[in-house]
Amino acid sequence: MGPFQLKLSKGKGKLLLFRKRKEQFTGNANYFSSSLKTPATFVRDRLAQAQWNHFEVKGQEACVTAYCCNHPRHPAHGARRARFRRQKPSWGEKGAHRCCEHFVSVGAMRFRAKIVDLGCLNHFTRVSSTISKLAKTCTLRLSPHKLYFILSDKVANGGVSMWCELAQGNFFDEFQMEGVSADYNEIYLELMPENLSRALKTAQNAKTVKIKLTNKHCPCLTVAVELPSLSSSSRIVTHDIPVGVIPRKLWTDFREPVLPEFDVSIYLPVLKTMKSIVERMKNISNHIVVEANLKGDMNLKIQTDLVCITTHFKHLANPSWALEDISQDRDLEAMVEARIDIKKLLQFLAGQQVNTTKVLCNIVQNRIVHFILLHDEVSLQYFIPALS
Repeated sequence: MGPFQLKLSKGKGKLLLFRKRKEQFTGNANYFSSSLKTPATFVRDRLAQAQWNHFEVKGQEACVTAYCCNHPRHPAHGARRARFRRQKPSWGEKGAHRCCEHFVSVGAMRFRAKIVDLGCLNHFTRVSSTISKLAKTCTLRLSPHKLYFILSDKVANGGVSMWCELAQGNFFDEFQMEGVSADYNEIYLELMPENLSRALKTAQNAKTVKIKLTNKHCPCLTVAVELPSLSSSSRIVTHDIPVGVIPRKLWTDFREPVLPEFDVSIYLPVLKTMKSIVERMKNISNHIVVEANLKGDMNLKIQTDLVCITTHFKHLANPSWALEDISQDRDLEAMVEARIDIKKLLQFLAGQQVNTTKVLCNIVQNRIVHFILLHDEVSLQYFIPALS
């Protein structure tokens, strides 16, 4: 579009745009947004607040490098350079860019990891692929000893929640990080796991994979894949995955979910068998009733005005600890049930690519169904709220 000048018209919410040829026209934020091909919220909120990556004050003008939104839901549209006339001295000499209200810059945080072992790489790829099928956007929490993939939709509002925990020593040959501070040595990033999964899938036969937190116009998780080569020179493919850095004041929103007192705990049958049954039931009903007891019985049931279908699973195992604290007068054959969204259950069953040893299902009567994937190196919890 070329160089331009912008003048903010206070109180009217309008923007005046001056081109090189001194053409002048007035428009609202949406009009100005479409002419720049940037999100309207970026123009309306961020321009007005003058929050930029960097600007230098020269007299009454500020030379600005402005970047569009780097939120995973609003992919970056590239950089725009402009010269803005200062409206108030309170802008300051420098500004920190935040396209989205709850994001901050990378600052002093550092993260660098390296995977050399091919088995560990394939395992981490399967984990990321599973996460990508369970959540479009999630939070990656980095700590010195563990990684967490977190989806914290409000269960009370009908959203699912996920908590995946990995010990970094089981996947990475090198792992270095510096968090916000010595007291809060962690990093919270919001990203689209599908982008991470795609990047890792290009590294099936890689010699090494390096993952690093970088700042390239916007915070990025850079995945550098070193591929084998017949010549002496190496081939490196680099993927820059846009991320949002979540400030410490919001970390409390991503705590590990508190587990309620479950009424029934039971190990699931083979997931492929269960998935094929639920896929057929999905064509008939949008809801499914999951019920189980403490005698190893589990039922999947759908009911409409025309038909009622129930699939019975017998001789499943209950964990030993689930039978320890029950009252003596409780009927072990009594069913505990919860009615949930069948699509969310199928999403969980279809997304599993981790070779789990067992999958545990916990049910709270008419409140929630909780799944735990048990593996030596990965722990994944998935919460599906019950429908009223």
